[in-house]
Amino acid sequence: MLNFRSALKNYPMKIMFLGDVVGRSGRDAIIKHLPQLRKDWRLDFVVVNGENATNGMGLSGDHAKELLAAGADCLTLGDHAFDQRDMMQFIEGESRIVRPLNFAKSAPGRGVRVFSDARGRKIAVAQVLGQVFMKRPFDDPFSELDTVMRTHTLGGSVQALLVDVHCEATSEKMGIGHFCDGRASVVVGTHTHVCTADAQILPAGTAFQSDAGMCGDYNSVIGMDKAEPLRRFVTGMGKTRFQPADGEATLSGLYVETDDRTGLALRVKMIRFGGRLEQSTPE
Repeated sequence: MLNFRSALKNYPMKIMFLGDVVGRSGRDAIIKHLPQLRKDWRLDFVVVNGENATNGMGLSGDHAKELLAAGADCLTLGDHAFDQRDMMQFIEGESRIVRPLNFAKSAPGRGVRVFSDARGRKIAVAQVLGQVFMKRPFDDPFSELDTVMRTHTLGGSVQALLVDVHCEATSEKMGIGHFCDGRASVVVGTHTHVCTADAQILPAGTAFQSDAGMCGDYNSVIGMDKAEPLRRFVTGMGKTRFQPADGEATLSGLYVETDDRTGLALRVKMIRFGGRLEQSTPE
């Protein structure tokens, strides 16, 4: 059998991460564009955060199936992981979904999983929730990640490790990025729905971006139709629940190439495809 390390030593792993999918607009953009983007950009592995894909609150089993069928290899969740009740059961039978490591200990599913790409390379995907400014007190994300990185070592048991940091504060995301530097291939933030302009390779070789942004309509208030958020900001009173905006979505995220021998990043590039934002692609 051909040893993949020798066969692929000059072939970097091409990973794309897409930020929070918001409502129908985000789902439709993934379904429409991801199959072709996988071909055009020769992607080896795609992770999509599906946290707000179902009406802006959580992810249903049916919508998870759509995103996976469109070409996502793994879906991550977040603090709204189980807002859609059927996800409690669905995640137990679907190994391609990762919920936060530091969610309730009794929560179904797992916070880290190991996948294989088409060439047999192992990719671990983990997710943690932050603690700063979050509505609920979650367990310490640093100790949870330390255990993951000791178990899934780059260049050893896995060829890549991607960490989705789902939290409010950019400072906490940066702290986790530096904590993981050299031990994870990619650390990327989600949750705020606003893409930050700080994509970089940290000093020890980990690709990092504070927040990947969202896959949704940016003519909105963080993906939601503007009317109700504006009413609440101006009057301090709500009238109806938030509804996702339904205009053309921008796919926002991060593209990373990694070295199989070390698992560290060789190249990083912000992704903005379609919709209103200035475009940015690996090309």
